[in-house]
Amino acid sequence: MSSSDKTRRPPNLRQRSTLAGEAAAAAAEVEASLDHPVDPTSAAFFDVDNTVMQGASIFHLARGLHRRDFFTTRDILGAMWKQAYFRVVGVEDPDHIAETRNSALSFIAGHTVTELEELGEEIFDEGMAHRIWPGTRALAQLHLDQGQRVWLVTAAPIEIAQIIARRLGLTGAMGTVSEHVDGVYTGRLVGDLLHGPAKAEAILALAAREGLDLARCSAYSDSSNDLPMLGLVGDPVAINPDARLRAHAREQGWRIRDYRTGRKAARAGLVVAATTGAVTGAVAAGVAVRRKR
Repeated sequence: MSSSDKTRRPPNLRQRSTLAGEAAAAAAEVEASLDHPVDPTSAAFFDVDNTVMQGASIFHLARGLHRRDFFTTRDILGAMWKQAYFRVVGVEDPDHIAETRNSALSFIAGHTVTELEELGEEIFDEGMAHRIWPGTRALAQLHLDQGQRVWLVTAAPIEIAQIIARRLGLTGAMGTVSEHVDGVYTGRLVGDLLHGPAKAEAILALAAREGLDLARCSAYSDSSNDLPMLGLVGDPVAINPDARLRAHAREQGWRIRDYRTGRKAARAGLVVAATTGAVTGAVAAGVAVRRKR
């Protein structure tokens, strides 16, 4: 193989994951630099989809953008199929991941960063705010109250991840970074989706820059896909776990929290009067999903 062929050869999964993680960590730099933690070497990392929020944030974003004529009904049906596949099967096969990577966020090509950020604020209010799990939100607040920084780590676009983090009062977020030139999206990703191994790479890059002691850090997720991230920290926690993660967590003696039923949420004492309406909708939807499974 000639040197020119090697140059044109696409990066492998590990390289894409590393690039995606480093890009996500770099995007979190401004938010982190504005924060002055009491406990500078300890932090918490939260997955978003089905951990902080019921359902997939990228799906809620896509649905909101569809209502604003960003793309066609055919496009949104494709997104719904991929979301349904994930929810029913529980894991993603390599072909599914590759297809998702190749098509992810292509619908924002030609739109500006400012446009997506502004619409993201509206979409959070109309389709995401009431889907936040109050139990997970309370766990994040406990870390903040202890003087620790709290980051979201998600495959969702960094722009929407930062909105969610800001609305919840968290330190910041790391998410999938889309390439943009002069403030306009090209439709291509920087590296890969921030998924699986890429999340671990993002945390490693952030920890090296911020001087974090990962043995003193916590991580929270619902999915066995996030085992690379959970395995990095001294305090891994399974939230609303899938079957594989639940089994692994029990085997390893990790904490498990499940907020998908009203009974468990009430037992934890996390439902407050000010959020009764939003919580009721989220819990009811969560129970419906669980029954379908």
